[in-house]
Amino acid sequence: MVNKEEIFKKMQKAIYDYDKDAAVAAAKEALDAGIDPVEAVEKGFAVAIRDLGEKFDRMEIFLPELVMGAEAMKAGVEILKEAILARGETMEKKGTVVIGTVEGDIHDIGKTIVIAMLQSAGFEVYDLGKDVPIPEFLKRAEEVKADIIGASALLTTTMLRQKDLIEYIKMSGKRDKYFIIVGGAPTSKEWAKEIGADGHGKDAIEAVKVCEELMKKKRGAA
Repeated sequence: MVNKEEIFKKMQKAIYDYDKDAAVAAAKEALDAGIDPVEAVEKGFAVAIRDLGEKFDRMEIFLPELVMGAEAMKAGVEILKEAILARGETMEKKGTVVIGTVEGDIHDIGKTIVIAMLQSAGFEVYDLGKDVPIPEFLKRAEEVKADIIGASALLTTTMLRQKDLIEYIKMSGKRDKYFIIVGGAPTSKEWAKEIGADGHGKDAIEAVKVCEELMKKKRGAA
């Protein structure tokens, strides 16, 4: 008889050990054992990555460790996603987020962590990468019918592009269609308010909370 809890523990251990290969192997073991892939994500990888996120928030682990945990989860989740899609199912999602680092900025470590945390919380996330031209944010959001657009900036010189992005979306006449959140080291809640963003995430934990609150607001207005 399959011991699901043992397999879930293996999945969690892979994240705690920052081991991509172990995460992939544990995901495959879960599928071979007939465990529902959605349950595997939620009770396996997601448990560990949330815990790492909280430890990072309490300064019990450092950024490189959180990044490695996020990368391990990403590798394992890809295996499970393939199985979910092959069965014609979709993971229950809280909302759809398009996220990227603004043009002129090539930093994406923080964004990678935010993506992993959003995925573990039940969001569908489309990663635009780094050095993303402003029109690409809106173009991709339109293509995937996003709820939220996230723009990251790690330099004081590039954070101005977040303001440009909001102005661009306003000019397109589609500002009311999307929530826009911003983040990155030089940004703040005050900056987000000044440029007309809907929210600010100082770190991955807060970014998830902001996105969840925005989606509650959207559902309440529906």
